Amino acid sequence: MNSPRFVLDDSAKTPDAHFWFAEPAGFTPLPVGALLPRPGPSGDDELHTAFEPFLGSAPNDIVRQRFLGQLALVRQLLAVLVEATTVHCAIGLHRDDISAPGKDGEAGGGFLFSLFTVSWRDIAPTAPAVTAARAVAGAEGHTNIEYLELPCGPASFSETVRTPNADSGLPQDPVLQVFAHLPHPDGKRLVVLTLGTTAVRRRAEYRSLLHQIAENVSFEDPLLEMEALAKAEGGSRPTRG
Repeated sequence: MNSPRFVLDDSAKTPDAHFWFAEPAGFTPLPVGALLPRPGPSGDDELHTAFEPFLGSAPNDIVRQRFLGQLALVRQLLAVLVEATTVHCAIGLHRDDISAPGKDGEAGGGFLFSLFTVSWRDIAPTAPAVTAARAVAGAEGHTNIEYLELPCGPASFSETVRTPNADSGLPQDPVLQVFAHLPHPDGKRLVVLTLGTTAVRRRAEYRSLLHQIAENVSFEDPLLEMEALAKAEGGSRPTRG
């Protein structure tokens, strides 16, 4: 059996990293910070300058205005995520290879879209096992609640299906949200992984996908662990590049 292959992101080597995870194939990270204006009067100007070549290549003003409108909506949604302490966001695109054309009214062979986010929450100091249990205790409308012991420690899972408010400006399609609550070993912080999609009929597959992500979470630098293991075995030191 071949060992799984990973592409190392630069963020894994930052000195202030406190959390490591592996993102499955099919997800494209969104540069949250790059799409939001920097503080100060020149923030919007810098962002406009960055998009100038793209806007200049648009075939006409209608296309340019449509892009600017979509960009404004994306920035609005990202600002809400950042305000909610979201530190990572990625769009998932996977082929729907399960549905058969005409079966149960579903059009097979299309694509499934999802949104994966990672958020930090500060909590009152308590044991990680208690935090994991409290994260889902009494969660209104949540189903398929689970408690598991993962390599990174205790974790709880839940899911819910919600429909956006009519005045939100978003499509009124039901949205499946699957959550993983991972307490930090210091007992003061909680990591929340969220996987959302309008493909509610694929809830089992998305639940399994989030479980896979959570199982690869580490609160200790895995690169340092690899280096220590290589030294102990007398092997060559792995590079970080």
